[in-house]
Amino acid sequence: MSNQEEAPIYMATVSAPTNIACIKYWGKADKHWNTPTNDSVSVTLDQSDLRAVTTAAASSKFTQDRLWLNGIEDEGAPTNKRFRACVDGVLKLAKNPQKWKGCKIHVSSYNTFPTAAGLASSAAGYAALVAAMSALVDAQEEFPGQLSTLARQGSGSACRSLYGGFVAWRKGGEKEDWSDSLAQQVQDEHHWPELRALILVVSDAKKDTSSTAGMSTSVATSTLLQHRIDKVVPDRMIEIEKAFSEKDFEAFGKVTMRDSNQFHAVCMDTYPPIFYMNDISRMVVRIVHAYNAWAGEIRAAYTFDAGPNAVLYTLDQYVVEVGALMKHYFPETGAVSDYINNAEYIEQVQKFSLSPELLEATDKTGRVPASGDVKQFYYTKSGPGPLTLSMEESNLDPKTGLNTYQP
Repeated sequence: MSNQEEAPIYMATVSAPTNIACIKYWGKADKHWNTPTNDSVSVTLDQSDLRAVTTAAASSKFTQDRLWLNGIEDEGAPTNKRFRACVDGVLKLAKNPQKWKGCKIHVSSYNTFPTAAGLASSAAGYAALVAAMSALVDAQEEFPGQLSTLARQGSGSACRSLYGGFVAWRKGGEKEDWSDSLAQQVQDEHHWPELRALILVVSDAKKDTSSTAGMSTSVATSTLLQHRIDKVVPDRMIEIEKAFSEKDFEAFGKVTMRDSNQFHAVCMDTYPPIFYMNDISRMVVRIVHAYNAWAGEIRAAYTFDAGPNAVLYTLDQYVVEVGALMKHYFPETGAVSDYINNAEYIEQVQKFSLSPELLEATDKTGRVPASGDVKQFYYTKSGPGPLTLSMEESNLDPKTGLNTYQP
């Protein structure tokens, strides 16, 4: 038997979460380093339903670097700039660099939610890649947050998915190599246990304008974007970090909604304009405002990333009411168990009686209940950063290093 056949295969498998920004990142300061024009902050979501699972393997018997995404080999990936930045960047931080000399890398990754539909799938994917590589080679950070600077070179918002809870991405720019453009955990996932999120998947199709293309057009043409960067975001970051730390939902919800609105206003101010929200998205906005006005306080707060899907933040005490309200106006087409992800939550929502006065207020939005406009409904909460998984959950064959995941 040749030495190459005997060469061991080293493997590590992790899962990583998605995150939903409350203060949005839009616009690159430096395209090479993939750094932002402004700070941003997000809630990391629980991984029970929405996550990327990635196995990284290294062996001297592999002949080339390979990547499989959702079970299909991506042949161009090993030379892709983003993939290389993450893989090579982590290898440089290996505890024992000699051990990996002469090794090639195999990676298999899948995610459990619609890819490229505005649900931050790339954030989870690149965070999982960096975390899996880090676990594989026992990477040693030279400064806190260094791994997040590598994930950021894969996908900007991926840097925030390396931590749980409430996570800021500091834009950086003081250092020439942008090593100060990194993620910092503001509060962990246990800080505000009552916080809940509902995700309404309005469209699971791939979006017309990718985030990267949209950002570069906005930076070139939107005068509102520059005002946002200089005057608006710095104050909002202070305001929202304080609100989250003090568990002040009224303040947190208001800043979150206003920032989402301004982000989409920047998209409209871009020339030609970019439309990520659609009529269903805008109807969700109207219903949320009507609901909050009826309640006399902010009980639900919407935010929309670069896509039409709505994320609604609320508190545990109102999450059943908010879910029942959304299900009333956007009912399922088939079985409710295929529509909402959590059986216990389905039962609570179905038993809940909406106030006639509330429905009178929300009916004024003009929405007539109709199925089909919302494809899926996720009930979730804040959760941890990447988790190490067992060998049984690996996506690669331990004997050959080839992909085993089938969708």
